Amino acid sequence: MSNDLDRAKQLRREYDESVVQEGSELAGPFMTVSSRPIERLYDATDVADIDYERDINLPGNYPFTRGVHKTGYRGKPWTIRMFSGFGSVEETNQRYKDLLAAGNNGLSIAFDMPTLMGYDHDEPWAEGEFGSCGVAVDSLSDMEILLRDLPLEKITTSMTINSPAPVVWALFIAAAEKRGVPRAKLAGTLQNDILKEYIAQNEYIYSPADSMRLVTDTVEFASKEMPLWNPISVSGYHIREAGSTAAQELAFTLADGLEYVRWGLARGLDIDSFAPRISFFFNSHNDFFEEVAKFRAGRRIWARQMREVFGAKNPRSWLMRFHTQTAGVSLTEQQPEVNLVRVAIQALAAVMGGTQSLHTDAMDEAIALPSDKAARLAVRTQQVILHESGVINTIDPLGGSYFVEKLTSEMEADVMKYFEQIESLGGVIPAIETGFFQKEIADASARFQFEVDTRDRIVVGVNEYLTDEKPDIPILKFDPEGEKRHLARLKKHKAERDATKHAAALAALEQASRDPKTNTMPYLIDAVNAGATVGEVCNLWRRVYGEYKEQVVV
Repeated sequence: MSNDLDRAKQLRREYDESVVQEGSELAGPFMTVSSRPIERLYDATDVADIDYERDINLPGNYPFTRGVHKTGYRGKPWTIRMFSGFGSVEETNQRYKDLLAAGNNGLSIAFDMPTLMGYDHDEPWAEGEFGSCGVAVDSLSDMEILLRDLPLEKITTSMTINSPAPVVWALFIAAAEKRGVPRAKLAGTLQNDILKEYIAQNEYIYSPADSMRLVTDTVEFASKEMPLWNPISVSGYHIREAGSTAAQELAFTLADGLEYVRWGLARGLDIDSFAPRISFFFNSHNDFFEEVAKFRAGRRIWARQMREVFGAKNPRSWLMRFHTQTAGVSLTEQQPEVNLVRVAIQALAAVMGGTQSLHTDAMDEAIALPSDKAARLAVRTQQVILHESGVINTIDPLGGSYFVEKLTSEMEADVMKYFEQIESLGGVIPAIETGFFQKEIADASARFQFEVDTRDRIVVGVNEYLTDEKPDIPILKFDPEGEKRHLARLKKHKAERDATKHAAALAALEQASRDPKTNTMPYLIDAVNAGATVGEVCNLWRRVYGEYKEQVVV
């Protein structure tokens, strides 16, 4: 074997010398989307230090580099889960029915900004923001309409919400139970990843520590009462959308995931009672091979951390299961039809990387929320990959590629370096409070923009291959009566609820919220059943915990 490796090194030297001598290679730069330099060739010398069983192994076997399931997509295709929500609950409910009819087998709910920030739509803070980036939900009355006639017992439902996540989850549970679907049979995912809000998206309300208490309440509640539900979807997507590199996305996301594990353990939970229900949510960007390597490295790192560092014994605790969304930040307003091509490449990378579910962005999302036709084309992109490309026929088809295996190992090494830096700062929350994550992402984003500005990086239709054509894309129109209808329903909801029961439920919730030993989830469910709204609960927590203000870091 050593003779073979020596011979491979000799051949590589001769090859590199001949290429340089010919002088036929372009100047480059040859780099990934994350500005990672790429060699002209990868061969056996690049993977000589990889131990097959230790580092790669077979699909479904530790450390799961090649996938969490032994049979890959031959056993079960990924879930087509399109992220959707806009305007009123009536409009969004119809869009969900249309998506299910088009071939979706899971739903993903997008909420509007007032809901995401914990304000009812009759508050001054909500003015002008109704339904503009998701659906407006204030009360149990809204949630019941949003879920009307949807087969909750047959599909999985994801909800992208963070600071108000516990109360919105309580609304979902209460609405399902009113329909006769017990909470133990509800399957789905709550994003509920508050740490990434401080790192990237800034949709937080309370301090990191107070927010983590509420997140841990949901983890404990799910572990005891909702075995089919993922209480956290640790989200790298928004970290990447903020401008991070692939390695930063993976490192910061996994660091957040490990922090949730630490808080669960500190609550007294057994790791194997909740770790199997932690899921992840990643971005799939334009650089095909870097994205595949990112997903493969992520599985390997999480498995090793869970088994070797935290001592989890249940093999399901070792699995990094993840949803993927194609890169919204890569979409361009210029020549929007080209976005169809970008999304197809990104979706293929997610599939080749072994995602469990997938959202494909619509071509018009750099302009507006998706039109019906654009949303349908986004679903069809996944269906073409699934049924016509042949990539599901074999598991991890890029496994063993010198290039992909080397990139996977480099990604793992980069993540471990970031883990060391975060630990040296005192952990995730101190690193947030000192601005470490924010500065790392800002620097990466600035570097990417500089490369575009200097044309070291070509973006089709933006700094090269320009046209004078104006986009001819139909823009989604909201029902102009949607907001009036919503506010009238909210007024009626507040007027008709039992004032005594409502006040008593909120008082009990406040007492539970002030006691760190009490789980707030049962009190939340009681409160929303008594008519409490998202804004009322979040304002109660604002009184209890205060509002967090980020420190400016220069």
